[in-house]
Amino acid sequence: MPAPLPVVFDHFAGARASLEVSQPGFNVLVKLIRSGKAYVKSSAAYRVSDRGPECSDVTPIAQALIAANRERVLWGTDWPHPDSSRVPGRRPIDVAPLLQIDDGRLFNQLSVWAPDENVRRTILVENPARPYGF
Repeated sequence: MPAPLPVVFDHFAGARASLEVSQPGFNVLVKLIRSGKAYVKSSAAYRVSDRGPECSDVTPIAQALIAANRERVLWGTDWPHPDSSRVPGRRPIDVAPLLQIDDGRLFNQLSVWAPDENVRRTILVENPARPYGF
Protein backbone atom coordinates (compact mmCIF):
# COMPACT_ATOMS: atom_id res chain seq x y z
CA MET A 1 0.00 0.00 0.00
CA PRO A 2 1.42 3.43 -0.91
CA ALA A 3 2.11 5.94 1.83
CA PRO A 4 -0.78 8.43 2.28
CA LEU A 5 1.73 11.29 2.01
CA PRO A 6 4.68 11.71 -0.31
CA VAL A 7 7.93 10.37 1.10
CA VAL A 8 10.88 12.65 0.36
CA PHE A 9 14.44 11.73 1.29
CA ASP A 10 16.52 14.86 1.72
CA HIS A 11 20.25 15.38 1.07
CA PHE A 12 20.66 12.40 -1.28
CA ALA A 13 19.11 10.26 1.48
CA GLY A 14 22.35 10.54 3.44
CA ALA A 15 24.40 8.70 0.82
CA ARG A 16 28.14 9.35 1.08
CA ALA A 17 29.71 10.37 -2.22
CA SER A 18 33.01 8.72 -1.28
CA LEU A 19 31.26 5.33 -1.06
CA GLU A 20 29.70 5.77 -4.50
CA VAL A 21 26.75 3.71 -5.73
CA SER A 22 27.87 0.43 -4.17
CA GLN A 23 27.41 1.68 -0.59
CA PRO A 24 25.09 -0.22 1.73
CA GLY A 25 21.47 0.75 1.27
CA PHE A 26 21.92 2.73 -1.93
CA ASN A 27 20.39 -0.06 -4.00
CA VAL A 28 17.28 0.09 -1.77
CA LEU A 29 17.01 3.83 -2.35
CA VAL A 30 17.32 3.31 -6.10
CA LYS A 31 14.55 0.68 -5.99
CA LEU A 32 12.25 3.05 -4.08
CA ILE A 33 12.90 5.85 -6.56
CA ARG A 34 12.54 3.55 -9.57
CA SER A 35 9.21 2.21 -8.26
CA GLY A 36 7.85 5.73 -7.73
CA LYS A 37 7.26 5.11 -4.01
CA ALA A 38 9.50 7.95 -2.87
CA TYR A 39 11.26 11.12 -3.95
CA VAL A 40 14.87 12.00 -3.29
CA LYS A 41 16.09 15.54 -2.99
CA SER A 42 19.45 16.22 -4.57
CA SER A 43 20.08 19.01 -2.13
CA ALA A 44 23.11 20.15 -0.16
CA ALA A 45 25.65 18.17 -2.16
CA TYR A 46 28.29 19.65 0.14
CA ARG A 47 26.83 17.59 3.00
CA VAL A 48 27.55 14.28 1.25
CA SER A 49 30.70 15.30 -0.63
CA ASP A 50 34.36 15.20 0.30
CA ARG A 51 35.28 17.42 -2.66
CA GLY A 52 33.76 20.86 -2.26
CA PRO A 53 32.91 23.37 -3.49
CA GLU A 54 31.96 21.74 -6.82
CA CYS A 55 31.18 18.41 -5.13
CA SER A 56 32.24 16.50 -8.24
CA ASP A 57 32.30 13.23 -6.28
CA VAL A 58 28.50 13.41 -5.98
CA THR A 59 28.04 13.03 -9.75
CA PRO A 60 27.78 9.19 -9.82
CA ILE A 61 25.22 9.26 -6.99
CA ALA A 62 23.12 11.98 -8.62
CA GLN A 63 23.26 10.37 -12.05
CA ALA A 64 22.24 6.97 -10.66
CA LEU A 65 19.20 8.50 -8.97
CA ILE A 66 18.20 10.44 -12.08
CA ALA A 67 18.63 7.32 -14.21
CA ALA A 68 16.47 5.34 -11.79
CA ASN A 69 13.50 7.70 -12.21
CA ARG A 70 13.96 11.33 -13.17
CA GLU A 71 10.36 12.01 -12.18
CA ARG A 72 11.19 11.27 -8.54
CA VAL A 73 14.26 13.52 -8.17
CA LEU A 74 13.96 16.99 -6.68
CA TRP A 75 16.62 19.68 -6.44
CA GLY A 76 17.32 22.13 -3.64
CA THR A 77 20.10 24.19 -2.09
CA ASP A 78 19.41 23.67 1.63
CA TRP A 79 19.49 27.46 1.97
CA PRO A 80 20.23 29.14 4.36
CA HIS A 81 22.75 26.33 4.99
CA PRO A 82 22.47 25.67 8.73
CA ASP A 83 25.51 24.20 10.42
CA SER A 84 24.33 21.16 12.33
CA SER A 85 27.80 19.72 12.88
CA ARG A 86 28.84 18.79 16.36
CA VAL A 87 31.42 21.22 17.65
CA PRO A 88 33.10 20.88 21.04
CA GLY A 89 31.60 23.42 23.40
CA ARG A 90 28.53 24.08 21.23
CA ARG A 91 25.36 23.23 23.08
CA PRO A 92 22.25 22.04 21.24
CA ILE A 93 20.51 25.33 22.08
CA ASP A 94 23.36 27.53 20.78
CA VAL A 95 22.80 29.31 17.50
CA ALA A 96 25.49 28.29 15.04
CA PRO A 97 26.67 30.54 12.23
CA LEU A 98 25.32 29.61 8.82
CA LEU A 99 27.64 27.85 6.39
CA GLN A 100 28.91 30.10 3.61
CA ILE A 101 27.89 28.17 0.49
CA ASP A 102 27.84 29.42 -3.10
CA ASP A 103 24.39 28.38 -4.32
CA GLY A 104 25.26 29.24 -7.92
CA ARG A 105 28.15 26.80 -7.84
CA LEU A 106 25.89 24.10 -6.45
CA PHE A 107 23.26 24.82 -9.08
CA ASN A 108 25.82 24.54 -11.87
CA GLN A 109 26.34 20.90 -10.92
CA LEU A 110 22.80 20.05 -11.96
CA SER A 111 23.76 20.51 -15.62
CA VAL A 112 26.60 18.00 -15.06
CA TRP A 113 24.29 15.49 -13.41
CA ALA A 114 21.51 16.04 -15.96
CA PRO A 115 22.93 17.41 -19.23
CA ASP A 116 19.54 17.22 -20.97
CA GLU A 117 17.53 20.43 -20.60
CA ASN A 118 14.22 18.54 -20.51
CA VAL A 119 15.43 16.37 -17.63
CA ARG A 120 16.50 19.48 -15.71
CA ARG A 121 13.07 21.04 -16.31
CA THR A 122 11.45 17.88 -14.97
CA ILE A 123 13.62 17.98 -11.84
CA LEU A 124 13.29 21.73 -11.23
CA VAL A 125 9.71 22.49 -12.26
CA GLU A 126 7.47 19.48 -12.80
CA ASN A 127 8.62 17.20 -9.98
CA PRO A 128 8.25 19.62 -7.05
CA ALA A 129 4.75 20.52 -8.21
CA ARG A 130 3.50 17.01 -7.44
CA PRO A 131 4.49 16.43 -3.79
CA TYR A 132 4.36 20.09 -2.78
CA GLY A 133 1.20 21.05 -4.67
CA PHE A 134 2.32 24.05 -6.68
